[in-house]
Amino acid sequence: MALYLIGDVQGCDAALGRMLHMLDFSPSRDQLVLLGDLVNRGPDSAAVLRRVHALGGAAQSLLGNHDLHLLGVAHGVRKPGRRDTLAGLLAAPDREALLDWLRQQSMALHRRIGGRDLLMLHAGVLPQWDVAQTLACAAELEAVLRSPQLGEFLHQMYGNEPDRWDDGLRGSARLRVIVNALTRLRLCTAEGVMEFDTKDDAASAPAGFMPWFDVPGRRTADATIAFGHWSTLGYVSRPDLLATDTGCVWGGCLTAVRIGSTLDERERIEVHCEAAQQPG
Repeated sequence: MALYLIGDVQGCDAALGRMLHMLDFSPSRDQLVLLGDLVNRGPDSAAVLRRVHALGGAAQSLLGNHDLHLLGVAHGVRKPGRRDTLAGLLAAPDREALLDWLRQQSMALHRRIGGRDLLMLHAGVLPQWDVAQTLACAAELEAVLRSPQLGEFLHQMYGNEPDRWDDGLRGSARLRVIVNALTRLRLCTAEGVMEFDTKDDAASAPAGFMPWFDVPGRRTADATIAFGHWSTLGYVSRPDLLATDTGCVWGGCLTAVRIGSTLDERERIEVHCEAAQQPG
């Protein structure tokens, strides 16, 4: 059995199909975790969801900012953006089944491999959170996404405030910090104040801000965290980190990582993609 992690697909179903063929992926033998942003910007988001759904229990997906944006548009909370490519999915005859499947997916996943923690999510982790708290916060958000309160939550989800974690946060403010950290975070201060305007590489961080994974003393430093979301960061592999968004939708690569019997055993596999959109 092999465990594969795949970065942001963003509606690029042809690339995903080529990747699974290259991996000789077998649902009866292998496991797949997609690290969020299955949809949007690419040409066929509906086909991506159908393909992953058809893999059944062999595939698990994390929710990214584009996946939550899809739910927001579908519920009339957000208008489609200029670069969105969600119209085909939203008009599909199996739209409701696909959206219902999507909202059942996870905000964070955890495995113990070779005696070490592998924490998987879409964007980032605040420095005050350890692995257990990250999973607990993810579970809070998952419960709301899967509940009849989904529409009400989506109306309250958007915004950059509060911009930091506090254990005393409650209600929509608490959930907003959780969703922003897990699906949008790139940069924060040593105290965990989040910044969302910068989307370039780490060298573009404003004064006082740094990549969330470089904050000194962050409480997840002993775990390996696998994430996507940051295409301008590119592929990064270090003992505590695995960044997998390599800009498939922009004409880069779709990247998969095969995890071996320990978290140090990593094999990178990539499929080159035609650009569905141009950056900028």
